[in-house]
Amino acid sequence: MAHIPDGILSVPVLISGAAIAAAGVGLGLRRLDDRLIPRAGLLAAAVFVASLVSIPVGPSSVHVLMSGLMGIMLGVAAFPAVLVVLLLQALLFGFGGLTTLGVNTVNIALPGVLSALLLGPALRKAGHATTRAALAGLVGVLSVAGTGLLVALSLALSSSDYTPVATVLVATYVPLMIGEGFVTATIVAFLARVQPDALRPVAP
Repeated sequence: MAHIPDGILSVPVLISGAAIAAAGVGLGLRRLDDRLIPRAGLLAAAVFVASLVSIPVGPSSVHVLMSGLMGIMLGVAAFPAVLVVLLLQALLFGFGGLTTLGVNTVNIALPGVLSALLLGPALRKAGHATTRAALAGLVGVLSVAGTGLLVALSLALSSSDYTPVATVLVATYVPLMIGEGFVTATIVAFLARVQPDALRPVAP
């Protein structure tokens, strides 16, 4: 349940999430140059379509996030891309909500950006394809783990009544972590062969 619906989170959590999201989107828009705009559009479209396929896991459901891949390819510009995806999903399909748009953006985009900042330099310098794929897979795993923890934290900070649910939700993200790691590693390995510059969010 990466898309937290309206009416669940407390006002302080909503305000904090909106403020962090606004800062991330603002910084991302400053980094979104002419070279990155087509890439951001393609990634946002791919995430929008892929995330429509949800798999039930326990009391919740999961779908691919691809936030780690967006972090690798877009850097902080992943924030506005994620915002657009979440806004369209909320308006067209009722996923998540409008009041929780800021929190949901942070929960999905921030772990992907931070994971890519942490491991991206080593990934791009890796001389062996296996090492590069392993690092990309780790970015995917960490990004999903971070999203699960932030979703749980958002719920727990809103009300102590949500703490048991938050704990269960974190467990439902484990299968997604594995799948996301595999998907991210596969895509990065392919791009490294055919278009290495696609893995650079800034001009070399």
